[in-house]
Amino acid sequence: MPRGTGAPMRETYLMNTTPGSIPPALPGARSHHLKASPETAHWGFFDAALKPVLEVASGDRVTIDCVSGNPEDLPAKDAGFTVLADHLEIHARLPKGSGNHILTGPVHVAGARPGHVLEVRIQAIHLRQDWGWNIFRALMGTLPAEFPYFDRMHVRLNADRMTATMPWGQEIPIHPFFGQLAVAPRPEYGRQNSKEPREFGGNIDNKELVAGSTIYLPVWTEGALFSTGDGHAAQGDGEVCGTAIETSLSGVFDFIVREDLSARLPFAESPTHYITMGLHTDLDDATEQALSQMVDFIAMRIGITRAEAYHFASFVVDLHITQTVNNVKGVHAMIAKSLVAKG
Repeated sequence: MPRGTGAPMRETYLMNTTPGSIPPALPGARSHHLKASPETAHWGFFDAALKPVLEVASGDRVTIDCVSGNPEDLPAKDAGFTVLADHLEIHARLPKGSGNHILTGPVHVAGARPGHVLEVRIQAIHLRQDWGWNIFRALMGTLPAEFPYFDRMHVRLNADRMTATMPWGQEIPIHPFFGQLAVAPRPEYGRQNSKEPREFGGNIDNKELVAGSTIYLPVWTEGALFSTGDGHAAQGDGEVCGTAIETSLSGVFDFIVREDLSARLPFAESPTHYITMGLHTDLDDATEQALSQMVDFIAMRIGITRAEAYHFASFVVDLHITQTVNNVKGVHAMIAKSLVAKG
């Protein structure tokens, strides 16, 4: 916690999915564009030994393009959807690791060192395609005994209406976010599967981290080495069948090295709430992690004892199940910013 297969996609489809304009970059910041390609992506893993594909200064802004889905997840050619050219090229040329997530990066942020925190401001999120996919697998998900088989579904995305259309015709609103937001793991961990979220972030799948939110990631290696991907158009808390509406997104991120903060696990803020996170194979332990960090934060923020903060948390903190399907489960605690405002 803080101290102190189809035709290539037309790029014209890109559309800002956030209301209003993107906030201006920080003074003196440079802007960069990191496209998704076999040279800029890694598939299914995190590793501190990965060489950065982009080097930026603290404060710089980076637009990062991502793709999502294995070859078998693409829609049929006659389904009426279009597929990004870079998605097809990555499938053709990039070796796949042990996991299923295609990640763009890593980005080296100058000055970031172990013990620091990387502040990642998510300034905007764009849809890159007109479709999304969802699957569940046998022996996985939250109800494995009830659905002991494989199933896949494709849905149409409408960037103008900000909706997804189900195969049975129903429309639901979409709120795009990146399931994967990560720095490199500790070097001694070696290569890590992209499925399990850990203290370096990764497959957090927190639907609160939409445009306008900020995530704070503890740094474990020189330059932080940030990667992202696993675009989601919509997801309920829990991500219960194992996947969300998975899709390809582009995000605009500001990176700031924070030497004044420390953290054991990622934490975040949305426009309205502060968010602490717990990550553990046991859901009870994940809950304790998220709540304990929130108690610490409340006590520090408004200058009360931890005991008083624990009382207060019982009145005003909401616990959410982030996801139950990534082996390492997630819980996040949320408190309205207005309740811990200073001054």
